[in-house]
Amino acid sequence: MPKQHIVDRYMEAAEALNLVNDGMGLDYYIPSETELPQLPSSPFVVLAIGGQHATKRMPDSKLAELIAQIEYPVVLIGGKEEMATADLLQDQYPAQIAFNYCGQISLNQSALLLTKSRGMLTHDTGMMHIAAALQIPILSVWGNTVPDFGMTPYYSANPENTSREVSRIFEVEGLSCRPCSKIGHDKCPKGHFNCMNLQDTTAMADLLNQLASAEGK
Repeated sequence: MPKQHIVDRYMEAAEALNLVNDGMGLDYYIPSETELPQLPSSPFVVLAIGGQHATKRMPDSKLAELIAQIEYPVVLIGGKEEMATADLLQDQYPAQIAFNYCGQISLNQSALLLTKSRGMLTHDTGMMHIAAALQIPILSVWGNTVPDFGMTPYYSANPENTSREVSRIFEVEGLSCRPCSKIGHDKCPKGHFNCMNLQDTTAMADLLNQLASAEGK
């Protein structure tokens, strides 16, 4: 694959139409009537635990391992498909999970919630791209897919936007079986799921704690 983001590839393809990249990144418009869900009273981080395919999502055990190391309030977001996992995590870590909004709020409400957070951890999903459009610091976790596909968070080129600098990509490199799909599978084709089972949740938690503790936010 070319070492180029897919947005830039699209823009090159559209050059004949005299379209120019304005450098402002992606757009996501939150309707003014969107109601903000209840939020923690102190700085918090968001975990978007969803993903269209199982091989794009960390197993419940890895999510639990991560949450156990986060020192600030956590808000869970996702669709109805993630409700069972979210309920399980909330039962395990009631002190860390301030709010569990999986299957409870709209996409626009989730986006508005993100604008009040210190940052988000997400799998390779649409919510990752919404967060990038909103210039939110993102820790993105990659399993069967790889950043080289060119679909990483696409931020504004504005030098005042520091989200790009603090955002990180988490992937298990050196696996010969990865990527196993452009989209995803219902289960690991090899059976070991090392692309997620070997993820460094301690490093993820450390960065989330740093984001939450940063001054001037």
